[in-house]
Amino acid sequence: MVEDIPALGLAKKKKTRVKRGRKNAASTKLVVTATAKDRDHTIEIGALFAVGIVCVYFFGLARNIHSLPEPFPNNLGLMGSNINVAHPLELEDDLSSRSSNQDDAGAQPAVVVTNSDIHIPAAQWPVSIRNEDGNFETIIHPADGHTEMDVPKFWSRPVHNNGLMSRETAMKIGSCVEPDTDGNHARGENCPKHQRTIFVGIASYRDFECRTTVESIFLRAKYPERIRVGVVDQIVDGEDPVCDAPVYPCSEKPNQALCKYKDQVDVYQMEAELSVGPVFARHIGYRLYRGEYYATQSDAHVTFTTGWDMDIIEQMEGTGNEMTVLTTYLTDIQGSIDEKTGNSLRRTRPIMCNTIYEGGPQGLHLRHASQPEGPPRVQGMPQLEPWWAAGYSFSRGHFIVNVPYDPLQPMIFQGEEMSIGIRGFTVGYDFYAPERSVCFHHYAIGKNAKKRNKVKHFWENGERYPGVGKRAMSRLLGIVRMNPEKDPKEWDHTEEDIYGIGGVRSPELFYETFGIDVKKKTIEAHLCRFVDWGGKMHKAFQKHLRKDGMGIDYSKINFKFKDPEKK
Repeated sequence: MVEDIPALGLAKKKKTRVKRGRKNAASTKLVVTATAKDRDHTIEIGALFAVGIVCVYFFGLARNIHSLPEPFPNNLGLMGSNINVAHPLELEDDLSSRSSNQDDAGAQPAVVVTNSDIHIPAAQWPVSIRNEDGNFETIIHPADGHTEMDVPKFWSRPVHNNGLMSRETAMKIGSCVEPDTDGNHARGENCPKHQRTIFVGIASYRDFECRTTVESIFLRAKYPERIRVGVVDQIVDGEDPVCDAPVYPCSEKPNQALCKYKDQVDVYQMEAELSVGPVFARHIGYRLYRGEYYATQSDAHVTFTTGWDMDIIEQMEGTGNEMTVLTTYLTDIQGSIDEKTGNSLRRTRPIMCNTIYEGGPQGLHLRHASQPEGPPRVQGMPQLEPWWAAGYSFSRGHFIVNVPYDPLQPMIFQGEEMSIGIRGFTVGYDFYAPERSVCFHHYAIGKNAKKRNKVKHFWENGERYPGVGKRAMSRLLGIVRMNPEKDPKEWDHTEEDIYGIGGVRSPELFYETFGIDVKKKTIEAHLCRFVDWGGKMHKAFQKHLRKDGMGIDYSKINFKFKDPEKK
């Protein structure tokens, strides 16, 4: 996937091959270790071969261009897009939509994509990457420029096709435990809620609590048989606990989740020294997704509540919005869960509404600040919010398909959530704060401070990969148009068709709606008064949910937030 490494300013020297292997036939993990590999004279041979291929390619390209019809002489800028030459009116609509998104912050009615050519893989259950020997590909490590890594292929490329995904397309994504009478596991809304599969993605960096997080996921679920966990476990082998290893031998305590449900856990294990932050780790984690109905993203030090799976599904379905993403910063575990029942003791919930501009070595950028927590202002369903949080996210599986993590953002921490959140907004997704928390976070505070502060962080690799974070931040901000002062030629555009923005809403619409000035690098303060207090945002925007439930229609919303304390 990652080919244009020189665009990041990284030299391609001697390559390193990352091998994957299995402990045994029943293993649940891919073990990733690095070993040097000299290429001898293959560079010269490969170069000659490549020259030949390029010549043939340009000869064929010239002939194809010569033979093209000329109904759209001004549309060469759409090269590489899905142009339907048989339906010129559709192309004109698409051009109009793109132009309005790029040049005008105002929202236009979204073009619904009903392209029958969109390929969606067949749903399967049970499923595991362990059974996919031929479904891996080699990518180049985004920071060192030479390490080759064998990773699972994506289950699917994005299916939004730069327009509003149709409900028909959305219903084709998501497996059901039991197939229909024709043997089809993709049953859409006909799949009973308790049979809808859930993928839980976890990125863990040398975290001793990863395996207890997995334990709580399965043991606290009402229907654990429909859950599959995918872990990217970045560890120092022999020094750090392995995420899929039970705390006790299965022969002694067979009821441990990592014993009972080991076949529902896939672990991609990689050396900690290859870690370049949560973005790349979660990029690999998204590659572990295999068409589940719902998708959850969680940190590696989280405890879930009893019956969490049915609770969060009921909350999501209560919005009536297929494009719902439930997301928030999690409350601390201390005082939050009844140790006997596993039920939540909290009657409050956090909501995402507070951001600030921050400077640093990677440049000025927007980041989340601390978020308010209080009783839900909206009763009976989750509450709309503008922002997405990486620590907890629950959605339909197509969110992972349509908004994949960008692998070319190494050493990024602050900024990760802006990238996914704004890109998700442009694809048509809407973010909601859960009315009830179904899991809680183990922060390094109180009685947990001592043990959590011993956990290493990926920043220990900072000196190994100097300078890459600044280049990565430039790309991140460029993709979501948050650095208009910068010449687009200055940042890397590799595979922007996959990791870029959508065509339903523009980034400029987001900035204008929620009071962000990307030129002056300022925000309209006190946004939480509109988002949280009285549920004003929810009451004003939720009523514009499309009739088919495919997201909030921002073309019907004319709102620009202004700081209520400004005179």
